[in-house]
Formats: sequence, structure tokens, C-alpha cells
Amino acid sequence: MKKNSKNIYAMYTPSKRTMKIRRQKQVLSILLLILIVVLIMLIVTICQHIEKLQKAKEYEEQLAQYQAEQERLEQERIAEEERKRKERLPQVTEQAKKDFETIYHSETKRAFLTFDDGPSPVTPTILDTLKEKNVKATFFMLGSNVKNYPETVKRVFDEGNFIANHGYSHVYSAIYTSPQTVLDEFNQTNEAIKAAIGEPEFNSHLFRFPGGLAGGKYAEIKKQAKELLLQNDIFQIDWNCLTGDAETSKPTPEYTMQRLQATSSGKNSLVILMHDAQAKKVTAETLPQIIDYLAGQGYEFKTFYDIF
Repeated sequence: MKKNSKNIYAMYTPSKRTMKIRRQKQVLSILLLILIVVLIMLIVTICQHIEKLQKAKEYEEQLAQYQAEQERLEQERIAEEERKRKERLPQVTEQAKKDFETIYHSETKRAFLTFDDGPSPVTPTILDTLKEKNVKATFFMLGSNVKNYPETVKRVFDEGNFIANHGYSHVYSAIYTSPQTVLDEFNQTNEAIKAAIGEPEFNSHLFRFPGGLAGGKYAEIKKQAKELLLQNDIFQIDWNCLTGDAETSKPTPEYTMQRLQATSSGKNSLVILMHDAQAKKVTAETLPQIIDYLAGQGYEFKTFYDIF
């Protein structure tokens, strides 16, 4: 019985060769498994790399599109700023020349608020009122005052008001020595304005003779100067409406409004003479009433940008 049992076990005991083959198969299986894992990892790594490359390419394309869009927007911004800059540079056109010939006549009601002799310590009060009322005005500035208040000049310009020229000195014996001295004072003042507003191409092309164009002992020189100014594309403008601050040294609000009503009656196109000076502070203080009155009479407020 024992002898037979040994033989049965002997039949199922693997031989050394079989064990060797099995071990070889196991090793091959492990190596194959390792190879498969390595291949899978390699494929995954390659796929991930390809995906990163695709994402990097997409990012580069998006970045290029973004940069192109930013460049386009920047070019548009620069173009818009240049357009706005040029809008604030008065341009002499044939239409402007015709409009100046009929400046005191209009089919519709319009009012040009004009201030002489500034800038001054009163100018900010005038500007505050204009801003509050959403109205623009024209400032005929003296070059000597421009030198003293450059920041105020810049504010006048930046807030969309028209800066015009009233000569440099306002000393009649100096400015009216000859037609050329009138032009020289215009140019001297224009240079001061350009420096104050930081705009080297600025030229108002608009002059108001101190004391007005008509009459006086310098009438002939003024007449000749007007022609010389026109030869240099410079127009002159007086007024056809008053607030009285040129007629008395101590105007009152009541007197100001009385003169405004009297001198504006029956006129569609108003060029209103006022003064921007410490001595005429009442004008600045009465400006809200002036604007309200004119608006109530149906006048639309204009500056000489609307002419140029």
C-alpha cells in the first residue's frame, strides 16, 4: 500500500525541466507585463505631451489674437484722441469765412457768451457755473494774464471752451503803434496760450480788438490791422449785446440783467460782451441768472468752435 502511494505522488511531481519552463514563462509574463505597462506609460506621456503642445499652440494663438485686439484697440484709442485733439484746433474754412460775415444774424436763436481780459482769479467761478449749467463759452484772453494763470488757461481749454485772443498788453499806445504791432501782440499771446495748454499747433484764428474795432483815435490803424489779420487767417469779432460791465466800474446784478435784456431785445444772434476780471466779479456772480434768462428766452448757447 505504501509502495503504491509513493508512485501516485511521483506521477504528479513536476520535473526540473517543467519547473524551469514554468519559471521562464513566469519571467516572460512579468517582463511582458512590465513592457505593456511601460508602453502604456509611454503612450500616456506622449499623449499628454501632444495635448500640452496643442494647448500651448492654442494659448499662443489666443495670445496672438489678444495682442492683435489690444493693438487694434490702442490704435483706435490713439486715432480717437487725435480726432478729439484736432476738433479742438480751430480750422479756417470757406464756410467759416461766410459764417463770420453773418455772425450777428441767424434764423434761429443763438447766444455766444464771451469774456474779455482773463484769465483772472474770477475765472474758476465762471467755469464752475458753465460746468454746472452744461454751457460752453468763449474767452478772449490777454497774453500777459495767460502767463500768470497757465493752469486756469488749461482748464478753460480742457473743459471744451473756446480760447480766443485779445492781444498781449491791452495798452492801447503799445498795441496800436502800427498794424504790425497788433499782429505781433496776437502772435505773442498765441504762443503763450500754446505753452499753457500744451498744444503746439493751436491757433484761435480769432481776435477781439481791445476797445473794439470801431472808432477812437486808433480807428485807422485798427482798420489796417484788420486787413493784415485777415491776410493771416485771423478774424476779428466785436459784440452786439452787453451786460453793462464795460460801461460802469461797479455793476450790480440788477444793472447787469437790465442791460442784457435791453441789448438782446429783438435779436436772434447774440455775441455778448462780458469781462473776466476781479473788478468785474459781479458778472461772474450773476452768470447763472444770465444763462437762465437766455435759456428761458429760447437761445441755444454756442462757441466759436461752431463757426470754425
